[in-house]
Amino acid sequence: MTASTTPSDAPSTAPAATPSPSPLARSVRISFVPPPLEGTISLGIYNKDGKLVRVLKQEVELDEFEVGADALNGRWDGQDDDGSDLPAGSYHAKGFAIAQMKIEEVQGDSSGQTEIPNSVRVKLIANPLENNERPVVELAVGFDDENAFLKTADGLPLITIWADGDTKRAWITQRTDKSLDVFLDNGTSTRQLHVSGVSKMMAFDCGDLSLK
Repeated sequence: MTASTTPSDAPSTAPAATPSPSPLARSVRISFVPPPLEGTISLGIYNKDGKLVRVLKQEVELDEFEVGADALNGRWDGQDDDGSDLPAGSYHAKGFAIAQMKIEEVQGDSSGQTEIPNSVRVKLIANPLENNERPVVELAVGFDDENAFLKTADGLPLITIWADGDTKRAWITQRTDKSLDVFLDNGTSTRQLHVSGVSKMMAFDCGDLSLK
């Protein structure tokens, strides 16, 4: 008996993969004139709802940016802090120039403190380049496994205040002279830091960004 043969299946055509945008194609140029203030720069990217989606620069010197004809330039790759591509749309970039602050450890007693403020409101000096009134920023204290730092209430880190990764809980209060007290609790003891010169920061705005 002759075995019948079955024609081989025709080769299937695999669907073409949709190429993801290259980092170069999604690169967004950011330009700003730095405030006339010596210090470091922290810069964030915000979505249309005002939520911080990327910490683009944290406590960097001005030489971290390209020097243009009349402004400093930077680039954003369209990704969030986790390295994921963000959807196309309108975003906004803004940041702070942070002058040197005085940070010192002090002896204090927070054992009787029943109300722990999560944030405080600080009035900054005006940025003369933006011709605006003195802005008010809400500040909080954050920490990771390396440092404790002052940050905006929406999450943009501004300045490291203590190089230690043992903080388990932190809170912040404001004195009558507008300086701050920061409390870092490691689970067994609480360290108190006095931070002065916070109001000398300047805010700046880089404007709207269009991500393709």
